[in-house]
Amino acid sequence: MYPYLRMALHMRAARRAGPLPLTGTHVSHHLITPFDIDPWMELNNGRTLTLFDLGRVGMGIRIGLPQVMKRNGWGLTVAGNTTRYRKRVTIGTRLVMRTRCIGSDERFLYVEQSMWRGTDCTSHMLLRSAVVENRRMIPPARLLDALDAPRPDLPGWVRAWSDADAMRPWPPEPGPPEIFPCETSPIDASSGRKRG
Repeated sequence: MYPYLRMALHMRAARRAGPLPLTGTHVSHHLITPFDIDPWMELNNGRTLTLFDLGRVGMGIRIGLPQVMKRNGWGLTVAGNTTRYRKRVTIGTRLVMRTRCIGSDERFLYVEQSMWRGTDCTSHMLLRSAVVENRRMIPPARLLDALDAPRPDLPGWVRAWSDADAMRPWPPEPGPPEIFPCETSPIDASSGRKRG
């Protein structure tokens, strides 16, 4: 289940923290609970991405996104990410998350996020978001203008990832055929008996 209560608490904390410039770093604090743990007794990889959601929600509030998005009828959608997992995180761990908008290009906004246990970075994510109007992408420059925000140049490593990702085939190439395709399966679906 999505952590709605935790999201509400982070939203309240972000409002209390006050405004933040577009490229400022939003710092949030997260306690790893039993709901975050997988069968291997560590922070689930997918849950890590959900916790990163909470950091972006807080950052968005502090840079003024909700008001601008509502006023213009815009939306934001995640358009890709790359994540590094570097340290095992277990129940009861307290993490500090750092979230910041790292720049934009002609199509996307880029957000950098990291989680820290003391001086150790446990995970790091680069995410890109598209601004949407009437179900179509629009240049992020329009959002930046509405925020009266600067347009920092993207770091070289971010551009390199974006360029490499553009080479990925889409839609994905089909994988190898199944060992037992449905039409030649040795199991009779209607009876559950083996054929022949």
